[in-house]
Amino acid sequence: MTERIAVVLAAGKGTRMVSDLPKVLHRAAGRPLLGWVLDAARQAGCGRILVVVGHGAEAVQAAFSGEENADLTWVLQAEQRGTGHALAQVEPHVQSAATLLVLSGDVPLVTPGTLDRLAKLAAEGWGALAVAEPAEPGALGRVIAEDGILRRIVEARDATPEEKQIRRINAGLYALPAPAIFGYLSRLSPQNAQGELYLTDALTAAAADGHALRLLPLADPEEALGVNNRVELSQVHRRLLDRHLESLMLSGVTVLEPARTVVEPGVTVGVDSVLHPGVTLVGASRIGRGCTLHTGVWLSDTVLGDEVQVLPYSVLDGAVIDEGCRVGPFARLRPASHLHPGARVGNFVEIKNSELGPDSRAGHLAYLGDAVVGAGANIGAGVVTCNYDGVRKSRTEIGAGAFIGSDTMLVAPVKVGAGASTAAGSVVTRNVPDGALAVTRVRQKNLEGWAGGLHRRRMGSKTEDPSKKEG
Repeated sequence: MTERIAVVLAAGKGTRMVSDLPKVLHRAAGRPLLGWVLDAARQAGCGRILVVVGHGAEAVQAAFSGEENADLTWVLQAEQRGTGHALAQVEPHVQSAATLLVLSGDVPLVTPGTLDRLAKLAAEGWGALAVAEPAEPGALGRVIAEDGILRRIVEARDATPEEKQIRRINAGLYALPAPAIFGYLSRLSPQNAQGELYLTDALTAAAADGHALRLLPLADPEEALGVNNRVELSQVHRRLLDRHLESLMLSGVTVLEPARTVVEPGVTVGVDSVLHPGVTLVGASRIGRGCTLHTGVWLSDTVLGDEVQVLPYSVLDGAVIDEGCRVGPFARLRPASHLHPGARVGNFVEIKNSELGPDSRAGHLAYLGDAVVGAGANIGAGVVTCNYDGVRKSRTEIGAGAFIGSDTMLVAPVKVGAGASTAAGSVVTRNVPDGALAVTRVRQKNLEGWAGGLHRRRMGSKTEDPSKKEG
């Protein structure tokens, strides 16, 4: 079987993006544009991927330097002279017969199924290319064909008025034979409006020599949508999200208003979960079965167990929430926060690098940082674990069934024992034994008549003759 190699053209600057960032590194649905293309090529059975880079080559390579990208070979196109010139740069890396799946790094909507069909269609002739018929072909190259076989491709800039009336366009996806295609690339000349070496001219020349280049009509023309500016970036971003939302809904997830919901494709959501309008789920978040996420909830790299409720406008980043918990509204859980089964976190509570034991409670207006809270403990309003002394951070331990009174300051490192309590307004700096009550506030003293005396003093200062104050 002929080897299947992907060639991804990613050397362009993307001038219309008006950005210092290479175009293929702009993100859509949580990933760089190039990342979507690479994954499609892998899933289409490409054992090797040759990525042609030019503008911002170092930045592009750095963005894909992990072990998961060991199948990439970087090919430098030092001078950007067109798509034909770009493909010609990979010739030294193709030593034997192969089918080259040629695609652009800025077409994130292309699917593995389309690439697989394209390669199989090419095996029936000399090669194949994908075509589409959008309502507005615009500046895309027109494909002239007969009986499903390519006759020629005309770039829009070079097309006659009659040719511009043709709606069939070149989708920019090809399956081409190596090494044969390199012979046609070597004969290209820049005799066109852009003064570039067009890959499409090589295909037209091959067709003129009698080689059968078959056409694959795209069932979804959006697969051919490339990104040339920020408007198109927003369009592919939304379409990638919509694809995933549609998949979730068909698998048993309720998404009340998809147009107002963001769930990146890397996120999983369990059956019978409900996503209200304005929910955003990004990164590697995993949502269990039967969860309800209310308006304005934002989750990143967070794991929810089954039957979790997250109330409006809560922000969870890198947290783990076990089954049956309730969070919010307006709660913030920062990285390494872990709520064990049945725990409750209410409004305006912030948690960082802390564990709340089963059925524990932090109802409102509290900060728990670098803390361990035991099962069934209650954290009152205004409680703060003072975990940072300006040099180092220290732990606070709160035992099972403890009751931390409102406005308690727990100055770490400190331990509050099981079943112990702290009186409201206390500043706790020493460990509290199991079952004990810690009271650190000053004893109350009432000054009788204070209000009346204060009123008389204030009124006297207002009626005093100003001349008596003169020296």
